[in-house]
Amino acid sequence: MSSVRKAVPAPLQRLGRRTYVGAGALTAALRVEPHFVMIGASRCGTTSLFRSLMDHPSIVRPTFHKGVNYFDLNYHRGPSWYRGHFPTRAAARLKTGRGVAPVVFEASGYYIFHPLAIERMAAELPRTRLVVMLRDPVERAYSAYQHEFSRGFETEPFERALDLEDERLEGEVERLRRDPTYESAAHRHHAYLRRGEYAGQLVTVFEHFPRGQVHVMDSEAFFVDPEREFGALADFLGLPTSDRIGFKRYNAEPRKGMSSALQSRLERHFAPHNEQLVELLGRTPAWLDRSRR
Repeated sequence: MSSVRKAVPAPLQRLGRRTYVGAGALTAALRVEPHFVMIGASRCGTTSLFRSLMDHPSIVRPTFHKGVNYFDLNYHRGPSWYRGHFPTRAAARLKTGRGVAPVVFEASGYYIFHPLAIERMAAELPRTRLVVMLRDPVERAYSAYQHEFSRGFETEPFERALDLEDERLEGEVERLRRDPTYESAAHRHHAYLRRGEYAGQLVTVFEHFPRGQVHVMDSEAFFVDPEREFGALADFLGLPTSDRIGFKRYNAEPRKGMSSALQSRLERHFAPHNEQLVELLGRTPAWLDRSRR
């Protein structure tokens, strides 16, 4: 299905999506809501986890993209627009087949970092479960830089981009809070350090959702032992056992190297945030657990 979609010219894809979503908004009451949402973090292996989830016979995704970006970029469009991205209850049941209860989800790596997304989600989907995937913030920062540079959103060398981060992001959170239609390119594409300060982001999540509704994974652990980590996630989501799950790494960009001085700078920056994360989770993340090395 994805290969067929890619063969369609982009303008026709956009027209088809607008037509489908417009019609879907008119039948919002007939459409499913997500049972769980992958909220991030970006560049932490969420695409690989998404593909593994899609192998499960119970899983149903949004009709077009893996993420709708409703709670961060499109909240002004309203809940009917959001529901229009999901299949009807009948279509979801047809997809999974007889006797298999559909479990619907979407994913956006920006949700956890956007200053209003979690609060908005709690207001509209208070009972949904949340899945968070984290990665060594040093590696995440460099991976994010390479990703943004390759797509043309970044033009500066990595160290210079780190030096510019505070200046680039100054006042952006306030603008996002004031105007629900505002999209901040700097906040979305240039927050290499701040996106890796996980503890503060999770505090916000736990302020709006009970901890029992939130599952936090470490990408390092997932890629070392995907069967075990996926099994724990399946238990959390109430998914039945399946032998159809495949595990492959997607969107892994080759690392071109980082100087030891720059790596030390990043490690020093993230050290207090990692300590807060350990205290918040009550466990040591895989990238800090020396017994795993």
